[in-house]
Amino acid sequence: MFMTFLHVAIGGAIGASLRYGAGLWVARMALPGLPWGVISVNIIGSFLMGAFAVWSLARGQGALNPFVMTGVLGGFTTFSAFSLEAVTLIERGDMAAALLYIALSVGLSIGALGLGFWVMRGMLA
Repeated sequence: MFMTFLHVAIGGAIGASLRYGAGLWVARMALPGLPWGVISVNIIGSFLMGAFAVWSLARGQGALNPFVMTGVLGGFTTFSAFSLEAVTLIERGDMAAALLYIALSVGLSIGALGLGFWVMRGMLA
């Protein structure tokens, strides 16, 4: 049990570091107005979560789930940061940007997870 907690902690550190780096990179490339870094990591992380969930089940690698899914991808995706950015936009009075941000983040992240399922199932077929 201790080793599983350690795997989650190590994975979380890796994921959080990747999120920070991706957020910096996207912020340099994106247009201002929306927190594109958070949107991007949530979409990418959702795709990877979907693909890994299918792969680990198909390959009998469920033992990796705490490290990869809870640790790395849990640290990489940013629901708490998403919530903060949404409330910040609302408090600024920019309801249009807040609603767009919420719709893009939720809709595209769910779509990306489904796409990850579909891609991995196709690759494993």
